[in-house]
Amino acid sequence: QVQLVESGGGLVQTGGSLRLSCAASGRTFSIYAMGWFRQAPGKEREFVAAISWSGGNTYSASSVKGRFTISRDNAKNTVYLQMNSLKPEDTAVYYCAADRTTPQAMSVRSNMGYWGQGTQVTVSS
Repeated sequence: QVQLVESGGGLVQTGGSLRLSCAASGRTFSIYAMGWFRQAPGKEREFVAAISWSGGNTYSASSVKGRFTISRDNAKNTVYLQMNSLKPEDTAVYYCAADRTTPQAMSVRSNMGYWGQGTQVTVSS
């Protein structure tokens, strides 16, 4: 089992920045690819970004490319999502996920091995 706990969400103005963290515990963190997803009110959950177990391969949705950066620290069992130049359309509950797959595969799958409980990000206009 892997337990995932997100933090770092909050309220920010358009153009601002936030850094989300996802702390993992349980089975060996470093063997899992990690991803961030989000779900806005009334919409389906969508892929945001993912990173391979080593950190050497990342993949991001086109809507966040150039603004969001995913990274991980296996020594701390933590994955991060640095979000810059935030827009109102980035408002959503952000979830982290873990699975033994590739970042590219995470972008097209909806079922992951493990999910966190989510953290709210609200961008005001």
